[in-house]
Amino acid sequence: MACTFCEIVAATRPAHHVFADEACVAFLDARPVFLGHVLLVPRTHHETLADLPAALIAPLFTGMQRLARAVEGALGSDGTFVAINNKVSQSVPHLHVHIVPRKKKDGLRGFFWPRQKYADDEHAERIAALIRAAAGLVEP
Repeated sequence: MACTFCEIVAATRPAHHVFADEACVAFLDARPVFLGHVLLVPRTHHETLADLPAALIAPLFTGMQRLARAVEGALGSDGTFVAINNKVSQSVPHLHVHIVPRKKKDGLRGFFWPRQKYADDEHAERIAALIRAAAGLVEP
């Protein structure tokens, strides 16, 4: 069965990439809660956090930390919301971490996640480039 995130990792499905290393790939969520919402995935297919090999835990968390800083710095947000869904509410059965920029009084309450859209691919790419630049990352 095809996995959307495995296709993005393999570059057979388009995405707005913001980070890549030996273990992980990060890209903008196609249906962001707020603009700049990033998904971080391991390069190898693992469905849930419980399935992730111990050797990939440190690289995944290092990437999460780096991206949380980058998203906040690039977008001038007050902070970030970082989350992992395991099975329930997991739209793609491939482990992924949500890194969502937050502002005080942004309207996000609990787990009610209103969705926004990028104006177009160019708009999404501009935001992806801001995050890459804030983290000192090179083009994927």
